[in-house]
Amino acid sequence: MPLLANELVRLKPDVIVTGSTEAVFAAKQATAAIPIVSTALTDPVAFGLVESQARPGGQVTGILITLDGLTGKQLELLLELVPGATRIGMLFNSRNRTHTVSQRDAKAAANALGVTLVPVDIGAANELNAGFQTFVRERVELVLMLADALFMSERRQIADLAAAAQLLSIYTFREYAVAGGLISYGVNLRESNRRAAAYVDKILKGSKPADLPVEFPTKLEMVINLKTAKALGITIPPVVLARADEVIE
Repeated sequence: MPLLANELVRLKPDVIVTGSTEAVFAAKQATAAIPIVSTALTDPVAFGLVESQARPGGQVTGILITLDGLTGKQLELLLELVPGATRIGMLFNSRNRTHTVSQRDAKAAANALGVTLVPVDIGAANELNAGFQTFVRERVELVLMLADALFMSERRQIADLAAAAQLLSIYTFREYAVAGGLISYGVNLRESNRRAAAYVDKILKGSKPADLPVEFPTKLEMVINLKTAKALGITIPPVVLARADEVIE
């Protein structure tokens, strides 16, 4: 990613748009002058990317990709699918520094719900198969997938591996459910991308990212893939179906 960021900076853009916090770090390393708009920020104050969400004070602004309590809601949703489950697998990527925040939130939520998390670290696509084999070996009943660019690019393989292992999995973005994942609940990335365009417009008209507040995501969505549910041999509870924004049949 740093190589790509350096290549991009050499093209002398007026503004850089990124799709992850890791990409923001790469862009900041490549340039201290070009404004950066991110469609997917995680705890930017804690990571030193902005001074505050209300007044970023530097070259970075954008939209948050997480909300407080979201991971807990995802775990609660999984437990609605399999009441009484006690062991939940969690795929994370230790190379993604934002996963330190996500893991902390997931562990706190798991403790509150009285379930055990079984974390598996995946840093490359060829490690996914072994990761799901670990879940099977550890007898996890459900799987939580943290948001990660690698996982997003491998979402079809992940959906296939989850189906082969007969594991019910929840994801943050609808793209996973479209690719065959069972259920997604989280931020609408398309909406965040559209909102990022407004930031770019303001910057091109003279505004400074330092003065443009970081925004919270305004729309969460739940997508359920009933084809996958049928293949897994499960029935989605009607109360869960009723809350879905989209059902894939």
